[in-house]
Amino acid sequence: MSGNIKLSLSEDEVEMLIDALEMDHDGYEDSIKEARGNMRRDEVKAYTEAAERIAALMEKLKALIDREDD
Repeated sequence: MSGNIKLSLSEDEVEMLIDALEMDHDGYEDSIKEARGNMRRDEVKAYTEAAERIAALMEKLKALIDREDD
């Protein structure tokens, strides 16, 4: 499931996706803290990987908006 998809979105739609991803990212960050507090290393690892992937996607989307402003 790693194929590419071409999609046309407005800047507002991209900003909405970024906002949603930020909320999701925050949820994973909270889960990481909780898992650390409960010494659940496997969960810490899984949540950290998910948070990193979400952060990377947010950066890609933010870069698209920045390019459109040029």
